[in-house]
Amino acid sequence: MSNLIKPNEFARRRRDLMSLMVPNSIAIIAAAPERIRSNDTEYRYRQNSDFYYLTGFNEPEAVLALIPGRRQGQFILFCRDRDPAREIWDGYRAGPQGVVDHYGADDAFPIGDIDEILPGLIEGRERVYYCVGKEPDFDRQLMEWVNTIRARARAGAIPPAEFVDLDHLVHEMRLFKSAAELKVMARSGKIAARAHCRAMEVCKPGLFEYQLQAEIEHEFAMAGAEFPAYSSIVGGGANGCILHYIENRAVLNDGDLVLIDAGCEYQGYASDITRTFPVNGRFSPEQKVLYNIVLEAQYAAIDAVRAGNHWNEPHDATVQVITEGLVDAGLLKGKVADLIEAGAYRDFYMHRAGHWLGMDVHDAGDYKVDHQWRLLEPGMVMTVEPGLYVAPDNANVAEKWRGIGIRIEDNVAITNRGTEILTSEVPKSIDDIQALMAS
Repeated sequence: MSNLIKPNEFARRRRDLMSLMVPNSIAIIAAAPERIRSNDTEYRYRQNSDFYYLTGFNEPEAVLALIPGRRQGQFILFCRDRDPAREIWDGYRAGPQGVVDHYGADDAFPIGDIDEILPGLIEGRERVYYCVGKEPDFDRQLMEWVNTIRARARAGAIPPAEFVDLDHLVHEMRLFKSAAELKVMARSGKIAARAHCRAMEVCKPGLFEYQLQAEIEHEFAMAGAEFPAYSSIVGGGANGCILHYIENRAVLNDGDLVLIDAGCEYQGYASDITRTFPVNGRFSPEQKVLYNIVLEAQYAAIDAVRAGNHWNEPHDATVQVITEGLVDAGLLKGKVADLIEAGAYRDFYMHRAGHWLGMDVHDAGDYKVDHQWRLLEPGMVMTVEPGLYVAPDNANVAEKWRGIGIRIEDNVAITNRGTEILTSEVPKSIDDIQALMAS
């Protein structure tokens, strides 16, 4: 399985970042540490997204330094040395020479030498770009290096004059996807779509939520996706009203809906799909009413996802459609405009209509610029995911509505030609869902 993001793209990203840095500065990013799952066993390693975005390097115990204009080389990487004995247990390591040969580093050093080398690279720099507060252990280590330089000030050492948060620069870059990134995200969306179709095909009363989760994640793995992009949500019946329900232990009952929010990570990029469908393959009248409200809200929101509109316009569209639908169904009473102003819909629709999507499922990027909702532009990718959730103990509505939770979510890329739905291959109309389940 060849990577769709090529080395020249990682190099371009580093050049673009360094072009935004002031002269005589340095950017420092640490790799994600390994995480303990229990006792002496670790979670499968997942690299820091910013670090991977700039390097493509997927090993722990590594530090990236970018120094624009440095004549001896601008891209420096500290990494683990080769260790054949450890590699028998833990897997292959690139080592400093491999980092130069395969990842394009200008210089590479063993991570064990970082205390001797990195302070010398920091010394004399006017500005250090760094993501403060992400990894407290590395924060302390960096301050120790700076204090080492300060302690030698009388001998002529020059400590950095200021620290600037690196997040904003890197995250603004990550917000705009390249053509290669969009190809990866389209593939991630196709894999996740096929997994949701599989869940519809096998679903029946008496299965457990975790069995549908297993079908979905099996499809991910068989198609080459390395991980679920987040903990899969499979909520049957009233569990679908819990927004981040991940226990997935309950039985799926005849007559209930099941809400599945699941996506995969493919070559470092996430997909994020939600579908809601009847366990027995047929929507009840009440389920149809609420489902169609959510579906119409999603269509209205997707129509508002276009270059030049601001970020909040799709959400505003969902609020309008959902409030009108709740009034028509009798779950809210009053004038639509007054109900929207009062936020009455929030008892049933308490989240926003979407978020940025990319390397992280809740991806990097500001939603406001100068305190105003930012305008949508080509290259951005977002989710569109309105929902309706009638709590099982909501005494303000008729019992027939209670315990129904519905969300419909797709991934939408903004392009120069309009919008592209990256997850369109999984059905979402009532007729199409029922036809797939019947087949």
